[in-house]
Amino acid sequence: MEHNDISVGLDIGTTKIVAMIGRKNEYGKIELLGTGKAKSLGVHRGVVNNITQTIQSIQLAVDEAIAVSGIKIDEAVVGIAGQHIRSLQHSDYITRPNSEEVINDEDLEKLEKQVYKLVMLPGEEIIHVLPQEFKVDGQAEITEPVGMYGGRLEANFHVVVGQVSSIRNIGRCIKSAGLNLAGITLEPLASAEAVLSNEEKEAGVALIDIGGGTTDLAIFKNGIIRHTAVIPFGGNVITEDIKEGCSIIEKQAELLKTKFGSAWPGENKENEIVSIPGLRGRDPKEITLKNLSKIIHARVVEIIEQVFLEIKNYGHEEPKKKLIAGIVLTGGGAQLKHLKQLVEYITGMDTRIGYPNENLAGDTDESFSSPQYATAVGLLMNGLKKIDKQKAKNLPPKVVAEELAEKPSIEVPEEIKVEEPKEPKKSIFEKWGDKFRDFLDNAE
Repeated sequence: MEHNDISVGLDIGTTKIVAMIGRKNEYGKIELLGTGKAKSLGVHRGVVNNITQTIQSIQLAVDEAIAVSGIKIDEAVVGIAGQHIRSLQHSDYITRPNSEEVINDEDLEKLEKQVYKLVMLPGEEIIHVLPQEFKVDGQAEITEPVGMYGGRLEANFHVVVGQVSSIRNIGRCIKSAGLNLAGITLEPLASAEAVLSNEEKEAGVALIDIGGGTTDLAIFKNGIIRHTAVIPFGGNVITEDIKEGCSIIEKQAELLKTKFGSAWPGENKENEIVSIPGLRGRDPKEITLKNLSKIIHARVVEIIEQVFLEIKNYGHEEPKKKLIAGIVLTGGGAQLKHLKQLVEYITGMDTRIGYPNENLAGDTDESFSSPQYATAVGLLMNGLKKIDKQKAKNLPPKVVAEELAEKPSIEVPEEIKVEEPKEPKKSIFEKWGDKFRDFLDNAE
């Protein structure tokens, strides 16, 4: 049985590892065939710090997804995040030898490859080169230069950079868990894919993905990614504060946060008390919910202010006017009670919680519509998009011409019927995935 329409998303987080196997149904929604989840033991702040434990956690998640779906998988689209990620803006240009010929995909590739040659800091390498706007012979604000005449092709790029060692460690874990790398995607971009609408990206929006170890930021405007950043604080820091402030063990602190935690101390009365069992026959501890929410509030305010500073530093001194769609919160940390209200209070921007359920089939288990699965759903969507592109590219020109001819409103040029199939053009993620696979193979 062939499974050429199926993809796998693998989210290697600080608190959990999620494997999702899925395909598109006839309505274009994602049908989840199998999911697996395992506690992440070898990852700290988005970076692998214990290879053996990470491999075991990946295998547990993948095995569970295989057991549920009954489908054997051999490759996955993997997310990358962590405090080592940084981004920068870069402008570059090429001078075309013949301005009498129209700009084609090869010109764009040449310009992109030139950016990949940028000299980075020692131990760093470029992960993504994402084109924003183009200029042709000085004419600005061009989104699609292919087919235009011009001698000088210029572009602004959003360049995402990461540490070579951290990237290689993730690759090693994937390979050791018996999987191939189908592609690699920056996690905030994957989350954005799952929870943002095209209208929001067009109007201007800041996506804040609050994970266990890091808080990721992605800013979109006019449908284009403008800025990405990783803040090295997440839900685990809040748990740590509760543990220290209440003198309890981590497991109890996590339970307190998820069951009774609130980002807004004002709503709790002084007499609301929760009792925590003492260790080994010791007396139980009594903690007031007001104190609990004060501890949570202090840390959450710090995280939000750091993210808001990043949004303003990017160049939006008045982000409310520039980012009309405001803020979308996602990730496991977005489930904290009254977080939306606190973010609105601090930033003054419209805020909503981002759920990935809009892209999932109607009969999907409700638990997978939670914000904590946004990244995994986004990675799966990226994998399925790649499959769709591949299918479209592999269609012979004659078939394409016949399909076009069926639509009376479109005129079919004669050349299409005789043109030989071209080498399929690869997306940014596919090219980087190939480069990364070669890098791993050579390292062995």
